[in-house]
Amino acid sequence: MTETADKQTFPPSRAGWTLVTLLMIAYVFSYTDRVILSILVEPIKQDLQLSDVQIGLLLGPAFAIFYATMGLPFGWLADRYRRTWIIGGGFLLWSVATFASGMARNFAQLFTARMSVGVGEATLSPCAMSLIADSFPKERRGKPIAIYSMGIVLGSSVAFLIGAFVLGWTKHAELPELPLLGVLEPWQVVFVAIGAVGILPALPFFMMREPKRMIGQTVDETLQGSNVADVLEYVGRNWKVYASFMTLVCLMITVAYAGYWNPAMFERTFGWSGEKYSLINGIVTLPVGVPVYFAAGWLSDRLTAKGKRMAPLNIMIAGTFIMVPLYALTPLMPDGVSAFVVLTLGGVGIMAITAVSVTALLNITPATIRGQIVALYYMTMSMFGLFVGPTTVGFLSQEVYGEAHLNYALATVPIIFGLIPILLIPVTRRLYQQHMERLEK
Repeated sequence: MTETADKQTFPPSRAGWTLVTLLMIAYVFSYTDRVILSILVEPIKQDLQLSDVQIGLLLGPAFAIFYATMGLPFGWLADRYRRTWIIGGGFLLWSVATFASGMARNFAQLFTARMSVGVGEATLSPCAMSLIADSFPKERRGKPIAIYSMGIVLGSSVAFLIGAFVLGWTKHAELPELPLLGVLEPWQVVFVAIGAVGILPALPFFMMREPKRMIGQTVDETLQGSNVADVLEYVGRNWKVYASFMTLVCLMITVAYAGYWNPAMFERTFGWSGEKYSLINGIVTLPVGVPVYFAAGWLSDRLTAKGKRMAPLNIMIAGTFIMVPLYALTPLMPDGVSAFVVLTLGGVGIMAITAVSVTALLNITPATIRGQIVALYYMTMSMFGLFVGPTTVGFLSQEVYGEAHLNYALATVPIIFGLIPILLIPVTRRLYQQHMERLEK
């Protein structure tokens, strides 16, 4: 059952925020399973005898291949079928695949397991953004989207704290022999534990009620999202606004995913153990990240309510100017403490962009194709960020600077990928405003 935008009856506030809370919990588990590999780079590399190029492939393409390509089919399903069931099934899949990552004995097995994690996680955001859009009116959408997106910072913090605890514990304890599994390496224990814990929270999604779907807000009355070809044709007709918008998003995600190398960089450059970096990062991420996500969502809603409809995009631009110089400086700092401080400040830019980017996207997207457009958004950013970010760092480290100078490789990425998006900002703002005005007529 659907309703027009003008007559839409949104769920009670409590139901909407309960949904957002459960979606955020799913995102926490999703991001924990995604980022945990970056914490374990050095022990995995040593145990499986891998090169930096192979590690780059595991951090990026292994996950991105299906996370990106399956997003659009799942977005199509999200626009038609029960979204909560799709999320529940994906949640179970990525949890089992994370468990399987702990069973890997070579590069090929770990690569396959990480691909399966990508398939499961591809279900989440297209369905989540569609559900949130049907649960809150436009002028109150910024905060719930920001809080859902806060799952990134919470998941990252959880992953780093778990990694620090397990790596520290295994240094002083004899690992037990597990039934059917035998004796596992410390990095394998991390994957097995996180994957097992993630199965139970998936179950509520099979019992949830969904909000009514909203139909309306489209500049093309023939566009009803009947198939993927219609959506791609719409994007093709409006490619300039979507392409320019995505330059900022792809820059952000490339820099963010290049940061998967940070634990290894801090170890090689500043002598920080994986345990030390994980513990400090896990502790600092929460008190910094949570206020940033809340503030970005609150500011976006506050300015939008005052008639400043460009607010989400302007927050993204401000975040870009924070992120690029600070992430380029981080690996070049003289010691680990100053590097971590600069890294944390640069992370504020990434968090601000992440908190409002989907809100900005929904402002230029017809309601009838939200699920598929959000899926296309995640597909594009993931393919670019995951394929380019970690692999570029791995290539530069191994082939250009040498593995002992991983910090130079990390410092290079924001510079070479930031130039074009920053120069295009005036064009991006103009195209965005024009398209938003067309959509609202």
